[in-house]
Parts: sequence; C-alpha cells; structure tokens
Amino acid sequence: MKIPLFPLDTVLLPGVPLPLHIFELRYREMIAECMQTSTVFGVVRAQQEGLAVIGCTAQIVNVLSQYPDGRSDVLTQGVDRFEIEQLDDTRGFLQAEVDVLPDEGPQASRPARQECVALHFEMLELTGEGDPNLHLDLDAPVVYLLVSALPTDLSFHQALLGMRCDAERTETLLIYYRAMLPKLRRGVHAGQRASTNGHIM
Repeated sequence: MKIPLFPLDTVLLPGVPLPLHIFELRYREMIAECMQTSTVFGVVRAQQEGLAVIGCTAQIVNVLSQYPDGRSDVLTQGVDRFEIEQLDDTRGFLQAEVDVLPDEGPQASRPARQECVALHFEMLELTGEGDPNLHLDLDAPVVYLLVSALPTDLSFHQALLGMRCDAERTETLLIYYRAMLPKLRRGVHAGQRASTNGHIM
C-alpha cells in the first residue's frame, strides 16, 4: 500500500502515543488529507545517512489545538510496523509503497512480561524518571509501552521495532534491564553511603 511519510528524529512504536506540532505547509496538507480520508501516515526515523527502512504507521487520535496561522497540534498513536519498499517524491510530501509487518513467532510468556514490568519500575524508582503510573495489561505485549518510557537511545528503539517476535523483544529488554540495574543499584548505594560521611552520630 502507499502511504504518506513523516520523517522525524524519533522512533514511533505500536500502541504508543506521539504528539506532533504541524507547521510546515506540506505536512499541513498531509495531515488534512489523512483526517479527511481517515487514513494513516508513516513515521520513519530520519538520520544523516538517510531514512530507516522500518517505520510505524500513525493514526490521528485527536486535534489538540489549531492556530490562526494554520499550525496545529495533533495527538497520534502508533499502529502497525511497516517496511519501505519504494519511495515516491512526486508530491510535496514524501510517500512510499510499504509492506505491513505483522508479528511472527511466539509471544512472550506472562512471567517474562511480569519480570520486565518489575525491573522497569525498579529502574524508574532508582532514576526518578518516567511515569510510575503506567497501566499495563500483562496478557498483551508490554515492550513498546515500557521502552517508550525509558531514557534509552533511539537506536535501541529502532532495533526493537525491527524485531518480528514479541518473545525476542521481551528477552532483549530483559537483557537491557539486567545489565543496567546493577550499575544503578551500586550508584544509589554509593550515594547513600556518601551522604552519611561527616555526620555527627
């Protein structure tokens, strides 16, 4: 299928919200068409070396604000992963022929998801970052929602987006937590010890 593309310095993940400020004329046109036809557009990561091949379709959920000069703020949400087959630059905004990429292979087990969520909230507690009130359904994939709340680099997000299996994504995220958490725990304990130095007991 052919969809319009919105290249951004971000990685949209399925099920994850993405607010956008639309100000360029070409993207105003693109968003208006998508709203009129109730169709999706594709978000792909833009880098100096070019566009990522794997992206995620975005559905417009709500128009948050409209400004007198034509700019707007819209809330979108990731829907499906896709792979770019052929680019089309015949219009003001970029389009592409894409193949939707459904998941293949096994789903992660509920215990694996539970471990992921437990390690995630421990990391949030240690770093003081992210949303501690994230609501998750452990009977469905949780990786995309978890990783979107982490201060990880976009290459990690892109790698997860490219994986075709929930079990593989979940195990990859577990490996990340298991590698990072011991360092964070040591840092917190070292800080606690340092804070008691010099105190009159």
